[in-house]
Amino acid sequence: MKSKTQYLWFNTPRHREYINITEQVAEVVRDSGIAEGMVLVSAMHITAGVFVNDAESGLLADIDEWLEGLAPFRNDYRHHRTGETNGDSHLKNLLVHHEVIVPITEGRLDLGPWQQVFYAEFDGQRRKRLVIKAIGE
Repeated sequence: MKSKTQYLWFNTPRHREYINITEQVAEVVRDSGIAEGMVLVSAMHITAGVFVNDAESGLLADIDEWLEGLAPFRNDYRHHRTGETNGDSHLKNLLVHHEVIVPITEGRLDLGPWQQVFYAEFDGQRRKRLVIKAIGE
């Protein structure tokens, strides 16, 4: 079995941002030499996430609005009593989740016709890390 691990670092200029990382994930898969397997893509922070969806700007705006509606920024989160102000970012992480697994088939990401991999930042403007780990043969 082969494996390859690579880290991506982000420091987004905005508090919330959605970054298409499909090409970076595909590059790790290509470099791994793995023909059949899986690739894990995981945000290594509890105020960020990873998801698979369409790369259409209107949909990304709808996703952002939906997440803000379900977990809006508020000053009264109990978490804020610790001195943090990112309670909503933790909740958005729970809604999106922190990782995805994508199949590798014939040496390539095996995504559907419109599927793309996104890094979702919910508490930006500071340095954060994501791991990409391809495993297979």
